[in-house]
Amino acid sequence: MPIDALRTPDDRFAQLVAWPYEPRYAEGLPGFEGLRAHYIDEGPRDSPQTFLCLHGEPSWAYLFRRMIPVFLESGARVVAPDFFGFGRSDKPTSQAVYTFAFHRDYLLRLTERLNLQRVTLVVQDWGGLLGLTLPVDPSFRARLSRLLIMNTALMVGEPLSDGYIQWRDYVRATPDLPVGKVIQGITRHLTADEISAYDAPFPDMRFKAGARAFPELVMVRPDMEGVEVSLQAKEFWSKQWIGQSFMAWGLADPALGSMMEKTRSIIRGCPAPMLLQGGGHFLQEWGEPIARQALKAFGDV
Repeated sequence: MPIDALRTPDDRFAQLVAWPYEPRYAEGLPGFEGLRAHYIDEGPRDSPQTFLCLHGEPSWAYLFRRMIPVFLESGARVVAPDFFGFGRSDKPTSQAVYTFAFHRDYLLRLTERLNLQRVTLVVQDWGGLLGLTLPVDPSFRARLSRLLIMNTALMVGEPLSDGYIQWRDYVRATPDLPVGKVIQGITRHLTADEISAYDAPFPDMRFKAGARAFPELVMVRPDMEGVEVSLQAKEFWSKQWIGQSFMAWGLADPALGSMMEKTRSIIRGCPAPMLLQGGGHFLQEWGEPIARQALKAFGDV
């Protein structure tokens, strides 16, 4: 049965600041027929490194605009998709459509469509809750080379912080989520144009079902969807992972900041993190020095 979805008009993205990238679209992905997914794909296709940048809630690929130029300077390819329900991707109108498997399967199908190789997985927030489980799939595992991780976690059915509970309850009570103001509230240095860019995907509350759904999907109970594959991912990262890792930790994040040491302990061989005292939840907004330090640690510069 076709999925009822909305498509944000292109003119909503006409005045984006610091975002010169051509929009690209994937249509007809297996299991997602009738839906159009947006991503950017910059840099040489035959680069020895591909940075796959996965955003979280309630942002979109625009969140990586401070990191993408640094990755491109190194000669890398950069792919940054929008989850369905976010950015320039189509937005199913029913909150029930958005499940852990829906988002995870989309990432697997998109990486297959683009045939990404030598992937440096760059994750934060839901980009990590989902992205860190991708190597459980053998086809993605064969594509994976390195990990750059920021303020996220593997959720395996255990309770989260009071910060998460407050966020979930706020979203429940605020169906017309003021996305730009939410991001500005914990990222004080944003300009008015940047706040507008975060609001751009959402002309009205009908477009926000995905943003309302994500907080409800966080696996805080052992019976929730996503726990089983997350436990398998934990086994992979702790016992099988042999690639390079780089962690940046924003210490001013009330939702996931307190979990980063535990997350680091799961990732085999993960070195001491880069600590950002004022870095908040949307750590990519402090992203240029993070990207440069990561490239240095990886040996790309």
